[in-house]
Amino acid sequence: MAHQQDSTTGKKSLYHAAAGHDKQLEELYAEGRGFSTGWGADRMKEEGRPMRIRTWLVVLVLVAAAAAVAAPQAMKTAAPRDPEMIDLQAYQKLVAQYHGKPLLVNFWATWCEPCRHEYPMLNELATQYAPQGLKVVGVSLDDDGDLILMRRFLARYKPIFPNYRKKAGGIETFTQAILPGWTGSLPVSVFYGKDGQQAGHVLGEGTREKYEAAIQSLLAPGSN
Repeated sequence: MAHQQDSTTGKKSLYHAAAGHDKQLEELYAEGRGFSTGWGADRMKEEGRPMRIRTWLVVLVLVAAAAAVAAPQAMKTAAPRDPEMIDLQAYQKLVAQYHGKPLLVNFWATWCEPCRHEYPMLNELATQYAPQGLKVVGVSLDDDGDLILMRRFLARYKPIFPNYRKKAGGIETFTQAILPGWTGSLPVSVFYGKDGQQAGHVLGEGTREKYEAAIQSLLAPGSN
């Protein structure tokens, strides 16, 4: 009986020891002292902070770099300035600036349908003959009320040559001084030789062949 009692008592002692051990484990987990839920988690948080900081630094550097790249691009795509305003006197000075070079001056306006047909071709010819020395200038006869349309016109066709706009008023004096007999109808193109003198003109919408013949005549060796 005593042996059996001792055995029973031993079993109870083992049970209570195991239960006590389990209770200690529960307390450890509850208090956050376990490796996976307590100290270990805190340690992982502490170690993760430098990583997060580095990640944010990398993000900030990338954002700054993207902004630096985008800034020049935004400047490149900025809207072009409106054409400079000129009167008859300014036009004559403009032609004089091209003395010694063959020059084609095209007068146009956004409300002129033939101008819209002809302008892209003139841009192509300006590109084609620029290596041979041809200079091209555009002069818009649009009024102030057509300013938005003029901007859209230039943005659409993207001319490689400079464009100007005639100042308001004095249209008859302006046209007659440039080309006697010109009634103001558009388009009109005037050709100037290297000597600065008029060498020809095209009234109304001209064909590509007509323009090329006039251009090649200006560029021919020995031409003025």
